[in-house]
Amino acid sequence: MGNNRERPIGIFDSGVGGLTVVKQVLNELPNENIIYFGDTARVPYGTKSRETITHFAMQDVRFLLSFDVKMIIVACNSVSSNSIDILKRKFEVPVIGVIEAGAEAACYYSKQKKIGIIGTDATVESNAYERHIMEKCRAELIYSRSCPLFVPLAEEGFTEGEIPEKIANKYLEHFKDIEVDTLVLGCTHYPLLAGIIQKIMGNNVKLIDPGIEVSKKVRNILNINDMYNDSVYKGEVKYYLSDIPRRFEKVAENFLGGPISSVIKIVIDDF
Repeated sequence: MGNNRERPIGIFDSGVGGLTVVKQVLNELPNENIIYFGDTARVPYGTKSRETITHFAMQDVRFLLSFDVKMIIVACNSVSSNSIDILKRKFEVPVIGVIEAGAEAACYYSKQKKIGIIGTDATVESNAYERHIMEKCRAELIYSRSCPLFVPLAEEGFTEGEIPEKIANKYLEHFKDIEVDTLVLGCTHYPLLAGIIQKIMGNNVKLIDPGIEVSKKVRNILNINDMYNDSVYKGEVKYYLSDIPRRFEKVAENFLGGPISSVIKIVIDDF
């Protein structure tokens, strides 16, 4: 059984944004071994059709399964919103998406049940957050919009100052007008801009980082299924990408909050 517990957790995303989820999983579960795959050659997923997103996601999962992972975390909101049900049906290992965890937390924290969601075009158009929220609580108001410029801002490290503040103000003004009390950061890049988002929304608005929420959920699932790695050693993280973008290490450090170990490039079409 010890061997079962030491099997790694697979985490994938369409690019580097999922490293914010890796960071939270490492905080919550420092003993777990992690295999991370970022599909940097085909990023972004958020602008693509549902069929294409699902096709890519299936390849990403098959790649992670080649490491005998015990669980898969779909860090990508676009995959979580468009393809998660298919992945759960197709594969035998537990597959956990960020959206379910984010929606549960939004219901839990929202006092007035006025919930805002920001994400990519694919996430917002899928209405997946809305559906999950409505399943879990009777929200009085749910409003969502895509904030595409937040992604390049996060990757460029423009996370504070006048430029991101002006852009965030423009995106978030309607959320303030309708007085949401909870705002879901429905894209893995957005936690990097949490400081500015909080400043604009005000301290009375609770920001939900689905990466934090999914980490708590993973811990519970591992405990229930006796798969929690209780080794005394710190877990090992291995990073795989389908392309090594320019400036990758700099961007990755911003997302992880520390230096990244070696990265291996793979051909995802082989899976």
